[in-house]
Amino acid sequence: MLRYAKHVGGTVHRIYLSTTKFTCWNFKRTTSDSFHKTKAHLLKLNMVDSQYYLPNSISIAKLDCKEAFELLSSKEQLYAHYLSRAAWYGGLVVLVQTSPESPEIYVLLQKLFRKQTPAELEKVASEAGLTSEEYKAVLVYAAGFYANMGNYKSFGDTKFIPNLPKEKLKALVWKSKAFQENSAEMEALWKSCSQLLFSLEDRQKQLGLGQDGITTYFSGNCCLEDAKLAQKFLDSQNLSAYNTRLFKREPEAGKQVYEVRLASAMKTDGAGEGEGETRCGRYDFEGAVFTVHRGDYAPLMEKVTKNLEKAKAFASNENEVRMLEEYARSFSSGSLDAHKEGSRFWIKDKGPIVESYIGFIESYRDPFGSRGEFEGFVAVVNKKMSARFTQLVSMAEVLLPMLPWPAAFEKDHFLRPDFTSLDVLTFAGSGIPSGINIPNYDDIRQTEGFKNVSLGNVLAVGSVGRKEDLTFLEEDIKDLYLKLVGPAFEVQVGLHELLGHGSGKLFVQDSKGNFNFDKGSVVIPHTGEVISSWYQESETWDSKFSTIASSYEECRAECVGIYMCLNKEVLSIFGHENEDAEDVMYINWLNMVRAGLLGLEFYTPETKTWRQAHMRGRFVILRVLLEAGEGLVTLKETTGADGRPDMIISLDRTKIKTVGKKAIEKFLCKLQVYKSIADVEGGRAMYDGYSEATSDSPHDFLRIRETVMLRKVARKLFVQANTAVKAGEKVELVEYESTAAGLVQSNTDRFQEDAEELERHLVELSSQDASCWC
Repeated sequence: MLRYAKHVGGTVHRIYLSTTKFTCWNFKRTTSDSFHKTKAHLLKLNMVDSQYYLPNSISIAKLDCKEAFELLSSKEQLYAHYLSRAAWYGGLVVLVQTSPESPEIYVLLQKLFRKQTPAELEKVASEAGLTSEEYKAVLVYAAGFYANMGNYKSFGDTKFIPNLPKEKLKALVWKSKAFQENSAEMEALWKSCSQLLFSLEDRQKQLGLGQDGITTYFSGNCCLEDAKLAQKFLDSQNLSAYNTRLFKREPEAGKQVYEVRLASAMKTDGAGEGEGETRCGRYDFEGAVFTVHRGDYAPLMEKVTKNLEKAKAFASNENEVRMLEEYARSFSSGSLDAHKEGSRFWIKDKGPIVESYIGFIESYRDPFGSRGEFEGFVAVVNKKMSARFTQLVSMAEVLLPMLPWPAAFEKDHFLRPDFTSLDVLTFAGSGIPSGINIPNYDDIRQTEGFKNVSLGNVLAVGSVGRKEDLTFLEEDIKDLYLKLVGPAFEVQVGLHELLGHGSGKLFVQDSKGNFNFDKGSVVIPHTGEVISSWYQESETWDSKFSTIASSYEECRAECVGIYMCLNKEVLSIFGHENEDAEDVMYINWLNMVRAGLLGLEFYTPETKTWRQAHMRGRFVILRVLLEAGEGLVTLKETTGADGRPDMIISLDRTKIKTVGKKAIEKFLCKLQVYKSIADVEGGRAMYDGYSEATSDSPHDFLRIRETVMLRKVARKLFVQANTAVKAGEKVELVEYESTAAGLVQSNTDRFQEDAEELERHLVELSSQDASCWC
């Protein structure tokens, strides 16, 4: 929930029509008029279909951390290495969390490229009848698959498939060394995953629950009502959904049976050594039966745990030791309470040189918004960049009262967090963010604190760099935008994470009936009424607001960012004064409204659903600022130089501090109030209302969306280094070129010592639940 954009390049899009598009159309002779109508229709189909392929020209960047890593001591390097190994093993869980076919596609690719490097396989591809562009499409697909850790985009949740004919990819597989050495195994893998690898049936085009899409957080027979009932059950047992999946089993004695499966290395449900009461067992709940079992992702969790134990030997202090012990206990037993304990020690570990976090963290991709995707990161502190964020933290207690809600809606005490700039060594999961605010546990955040991190080497390579890639802006503003979008984004990330996700109070009644607020005197600012709703102790923000929680919170944090960047003192912290400060503020707001327009790419008109939390939030902000009127934001439909539909979005910079500030002030206050008082009905009505993308006047957002889709580009992929322990416990950093081949090679090198074992585990994990997705 609490993080900034997945990749800083998230707001940079334009169209790319792949030169190797393999969709074929059969034309019959038509009249001139009907031919042109058919051509226009096919252009639209081609435009829509392009979102399901990664273009051969996709941008790929290297996350450079060499200098930072080499400045570490030998002990710190070993600590970083074993933490990275734990993260990489855990990152494979995402394959199982993404789609039924992802584990076996991964194994197919690994076997293909482990036996022959991308360069060696290129010769085989030519012999198999692939053109150079078709083989490049294979590499790009593999690179995209590894970068997203599955065959659905981490930012947008849409499926992507290889951009070449199925028979061409099959020919390459059959001609490969991997196939020659073990044809039965490779043929079985192909037979098992190839149909879904290429399928674009409606339900398989995106992630979702039930008939709305694909998910492996729930068995295929689950619907929204099942998810709601399961959440009520979990709340009743004070169990978090973060490290669980839900499987709907056959009824017994007229009662529906559900299995809640906990992620753990342990497969037995009894209490382990040194463990107290276990949550595993059988429960009757509201006419249904729930069973709680351990053992999800067991072989992967075991490898995570073993590497955390190895890292412990190189920890720098007691907090790190205790943190790793609790993480290991969590991943071994399935106890989320243990992970929360580990997170408490992590918060206490102030200013470490090597920073890390690992676990089931973000709930973006759970269709219900409660279950966490596994991720782990390891990074090295950039002291120079961190100094600015430290200064921002020191001002936080002065800045927080400037936010547009009454003091009663703010935390009783500001818990000063770490806020550091990090160079990423390892980020395992489905994608790499530019900033993070964690942990996501509400009870810890409210009373014990949190940490903020800005990922400096991601920011450094993620911004748009070419004028031709910059869509929907007036030509005369593009140079200023390109010059300042990086610095403006740095300001936004800092404010978003610290004052956005770090602000606001949740009103809670504990199990003894006590309230953490003055129930009789606190009133709702926009109505004057005394509040009548709040959270119970077992409830969380995610569990209450469920399907809108992530996007709503990202929108709130984005609003805080643009609202507080109007403060000259804030801009001064980041080195911006006078005219430069005014320009940075303007570009930050312009970047936000442009991002709102680009957000339409992540809206699915057929189901009226949003597929990406941040982009939905940015579209909502655009709607709020358009509603403010007075010429603050204007959208103009035009025709581009290429003769195709285009758009221009404009922001009147003279009205930002008046019309814009007033609009965001009012909206942001409501966002916080609904969140604080657990008013799901009021918050959902407002947020869903602004999220609507319709053809109603004054803006036909469905037609505008077609233009956005026409001019979008694929998101940037990142190549990460590997670490390896050589003789004498010396850690070597292994880097790769910033190409699709380099990204592929980095992944095939990652698990050299136990590749066969891992691949066997992944196939087993995939096959054991295969019947659950039908």
